[in-house]
Amino acid sequence: MKIKQDKNKYNIGTNIRKFRMANHLTQEQTVAKLQLLGIEISRGSYSHLECGLDNIRVEELLSLAEIFHVEVADFFEGISLH
Repeated sequence: MKIKQDKNKYNIGTNIRKFRMANHLTQEQTVAKLQLLGIEISRGSYSHLECGLDNIRVEELLSLAEIFHVEVADFFEGISLH
């Protein structure tokens, strides 16, 4: 299952980038950790997730929550319906 990101200024990808940087990880390091968890993703595809250009799979979101030591709900922080 995939979660479609909104193409507005603030989306899930914004929070993914925030948590990656808070963990002092590069995109390459994050991709390597995802791959160790069985997620097949390239750095380019990961970059698209952070930019909100691609939909994110639930499996990817769960793995990122594990890598960044956050709750899945944290990825939706700052995103409103209005």
